Amino acid sequence: MTSIRTRILVPVLILVLLGDVLISWLVLRDSHHEIEEVYDAQLAQSARLLQGVLAQRAPGDNDWNRLYQAFDAAMSRVGDTGAAHPYETRLTFQVWRTDGQLLVRSAEAPELKAPPATLGAHDLMDNGHDWCAFLLKDPQQGLLIWVGERDDIRQDLIQRIVGHTLWPSVIGVPLLATLIWLTIGWGLQPLRAMARTIRGRTTETLKPLNLRPLPHDLEPMQTALNRLLQQIDNLLARERRFIADAAHELRTPLAILRIHAQNAQMAGTPQQREEALEFLVSAVDRATRIASQLLTMARIEPHLANPERCEVELTELVREELAELAPLALAKDIELILDSDHHCLVKTDPIALAIALQNLVTNALNFAPPGSEVRVQVQPQGCGAVYISVEDAGPGIDEGEYARLFERFYTQGHGNGAGLGLAIVQMIVSKIDSSLQLYNLPQGGLCAELRINQGAPLHSS
Repeated sequence: MTSIRTRILVPVLILVLLGDVLISWLVLRDSHHEIEEVYDAQLAQSARLLQGVLAQRAPGDNDWNRLYQAFDAAMSRVGDTGAAHPYETRLTFQVWRTDGQLLVRSAEAPELKAPPATLGAHDLMDNGHDWCAFLLKDPQQGLLIWVGERDDIRQDLIQRIVGHTLWPSVIGVPLLATLIWLTIGWGLQPLRAMARTIRGRTTETLKPLNLRPLPHDLEPMQTALNRLLQQIDNLLARERRFIADAAHELRTPLAILRIHAQNAQMAGTPQQREEALEFLVSAVDRATRIASQLLTMARIEPHLANPERCEVELTELVREELAELAPLALAKDIELILDSDHHCLVKTDPIALAIALQNLVTNALNFAPPGSEVRVQVQPQGCGAVYISVEDAGPGIDEGEYARLFERFYTQGHGNGAGLGLAIVQMIVSKIDSSLQLYNLPQGGLCAELRINQGAPLHSS
């Protein structure tokens, strides 16, 4: 890919060159035509001057030789004095009677046997030379006055005149190209400065660009780059946080796995080996849950930066999520119950809401005792809100530790928990303009109540 300067300059110079060639051709064509017209007008003027002089002859004056000498000397004296003009032409003349009798002819005039048949401006060829001429008829004196000049001499003068008009283009185009090159370079200086700033940054520098002054055309580019840098910084922060969380939380389970594996190797009896293997399986399950929750948090966090809101049939969504969690409830000997006969349409993010519901139900299944039930209710309320409540028959929560329940990796009374479920739910509800409330039930157990605002706008960060 060529530079921007080259991409701009080459087409501009090609257009300038083509435009200059076209304009020069038009100038040459029109100038040549107009100069021809001027010289033809000069011939006509000379013929009329000669007519006026002949009209001043005395009656009966037929001394044509004297007239020839005077006229030939005047009309053929080109460039002999300091007052001469470089674009003068050597004119020749001939005078006939109207009956065709030649009266006088200048020495360099073509030897015509008879006057031309065409009056006014005309061209003719004589002795290998083209002539431009003008024939004037004077009925009062009974004369035909012919004035002419050689076409090759005229064309030489015209080419000299027209050639001078081309010099500005010949000199001006390279000069103009140089000025355009320098001007484009000056105009691209802010872009080069931005490129130098970006090249000079290290991979660890993700601070926003703040180039001032900056042309209006580059401000959207700087804004877009700053937005990209911010997104990269957020992505790297999430990755660093994920790696730190994973390293912190998986270190202990992995160490415990090693201990249980060593205990199984060193077991002296089959009973001890079986007990060590059961602990090993339990530790693997906990490490799996931690890894799963970490991956869920890493997946949902960037999605929540711009949640996608659409209409969702809430009861149907809850039913689908409970169907997915049914095998887990069956393995724990817990009955999952959906208590809802309402058709609730809400406008929210279905992916985020499904993950939040999965975590609430999973948390209830982890704390509910075998043989109990976990009840999920969907209940519309006033003010455009819908409540989803998840009730279990577990031990409930300690009021003094309520604030810590939403901290990452904090667990209460469940050694196999990852401590991320409620933290994920809290992160989701804060982004979809919902709310979560936990409280103990009078008959025992915990109720997690998720309030969804149907008409509220989604948050984005």
